[in-house]
Amino acid sequence: MTRVFVYGTLKRGGENHHWIDSQRFVGVTRTKPVYRMFDLGGYPGMVKAENGLAIEGELWDVDPPGLAKLDVLEDVAGGEYERVPIELESGEAEGYLYLRSVAGCRDCGSSW
Repeated sequence: MTRVFVYGTLKRGGENHHWIDSQRFVGVTRTKPVYRMFDLGGYPGMVKAENGLAIEGELWDVDPPGLAKLDVLEDVAGGEYERVPIELESGEAEGYLYLRSVAGCRDCGSSW
C-alpha cells in the first residue's frame, strides 16, 4: 500500500472520487506551506512554491492496481502530473504535482 495525498476532484464528494473510493480512507490532513494550488479549468493543479500555503486534502492508502489507475487519470505518462513525495504537516505521502505552466490560472487558495 502507498499512502497518497489527494487535494482536488479525488476527495470524497469530488467528481473523480470513484477512481479512489475502493481504497482505504485514512483521514484529512494539510501539506506544509510549500505549495500553491491553481484552477486548471474544472480541476486543480498543485505546484511547489516559495510563497506556499498549507493545502487541505485527504490521505488514502492505495494498493498497486489503484495507484496505476490514478497515474492514468493524472496523465503521468503524458507529463501533466508527476507522482512525488508530498511534505505534510504530519509526515509525508505521495501525491501529484502539476508539471505544466500555471501562468494565467486562478490561485485556489488552500482548498478546492
